[in-house]
Amino acid sequence: MNRQEMSARIAAGHGFIAALDQSGGSTPKALRAYGIADEGWDGDEEMFALIHEMRSRIIRSPAFSGAKVVGAILFERTMDGSVDGTRVPQALIAKGVVPFLKIDRGLEDEADGVQLMKPIPALDDLLERAKGLGVFGTKERSVINAANASGIAAIVRQQFEVAAQVLSHGLMPILEPEYSIKAADRSEGEALLREEILHGLDALPAGEQVMLKLSLPVTANFYRALVEHPKVLKVVALSGGYSRDEACVELERNDGVIASFSRALLDGLRASMDDREFDVELGEAIDAIDRASTMKTTT
Repeated sequence: MNRQEMSARIAAGHGFIAALDQSGGSTPKALRAYGIADEGWDGDEEMFALIHEMRSRIIRSPAFSGAKVVGAILFERTMDGSVDGTRVPQALIAKGVVPFLKIDRGLEDEADGVQLMKPIPALDDLLERAKGLGVFGTKERSVINAANASGIAAIVRQQFEVAAQVLSHGLMPILEPEYSIKAADRSEGEALLREEILHGLDALPAGEQVMLKLSLPVTANFYRALVEHPKVLKVVALSGGYSRDEACVELERNDGVIASFSRALLDGLRASMDDREFDVELGEAIDAIDRASTMKTTT
């Protein structure tokens, strides 16, 4: 796939984007869910080797293909690694899956109801390296915890600033201002978020597009104006703490939005499974998330 073909695959949305980007802070939790306890590794190198093997097992599974998985978001170490001797981005492309890279370095402490991204050192170098490896785009996450107008404006402003840097390298940014599903004022805050994003989109130069990764909204199709905006290639949804079944039900209610699930994709996978068990479990998860991404219950 060339970049134009990758863009077309994402825009068509015939499937979903797998989030395989657990970083250092979330890796132990992901390994525990996979059935590997903390005492199963000694130090960061062993921990990252185990999570890389889990991701490699997913990527090499026959259940994981471009038929239903249109993209995959990678942690930097995963991007730099290999699957059976092939660099991971190229292994994905060979299966018809568009590679993305998580570029954020974690969150600042909360202020004004939000957690901005920490600075991203040497980002220009990282973006050039990612592009050279065949990566199509990036993902950058920050978090909204309350309907604070100034905080939400700041978080969206930062997202678009990072997106501009990504676009300058010829890569496609996924802006991810996640709204915590635990927030009591989420309906009010989502209205503020939608308006700030629309302002940011309208200010983009002609001919440029971004992607958006958003929490599933309280009201079905609340982000329709974003889905239909000409400067948005695709809107994808995170599971945000919902179970897979819950996330799929919510996703089905939002037309034009596809999944970009992490934990909700990996639930049920265990290191102790043989290959047949693993492939069946992964296939069932992929089928369920694909259905919710492509077969909607609203119009």
